[in-house]
Amino acid sequence: MTELSKAYGGALYALALEEGLEDELRAQMDAVCGILAENPEYVRLIASRAIVKAERIALLDESFAGRVHVYLLNFMKILCERGAFEQLPQCRDAYVKQYNEQHGIVPATAVTASPLTSEQRARLIAALEKKSGKTVVLTERVDASLVGGMRVEMEGHRYDNTVTAKLSQLRRALLAKS
Repeated sequence: MTELSKAYGGALYALALEEGLEDELRAQMDAVCGILAENPEYVRLIASRAIVKAERIALLDESFAGRVHVYLLNFMKILCERGAFEQLPQCRDAYVKQYNEQHGIVPATAVTASPLTSEQRARLIAALEKKSGKTVVLTERVDASLVGGMRVEMEGHRYDNTVTAKLSQLRRALLAKS
């Protein structure tokens, strides 16, 4: 995340918080970033310095006016004017980070060899919420190379309870005794 995206995303969040729009703008930013991810040629067009700035701004109006809140539209125009439109996803990440901090939410990622059952997911979320004292939003990934167990990443920490990690610990313990 760049300094620009932190500053701009944080400024948009501060405005949204002040106006009571933080949920609406977050949802709209997610939707816009999803659309842009599916249409990278549009991003290149808006970011292109070969096209006059006024025309790029007009394209943003044509595409998003009336579909997103005026604050978000103006935010995208500012990024375009500053030559930083490609950083909209990073600005969204900065926005979401502040949103999560304000609302006591922590993202966590669980990597497992096979998909979690709903019961396993509920128990894992409950344990992580107890550990963090925050509401956990869990993202799950399946990695068949793990063989078994689970690896969880949350708040900059990695909790590795995979078969691979256990075997590695056992190997180190045996080598240390040799």
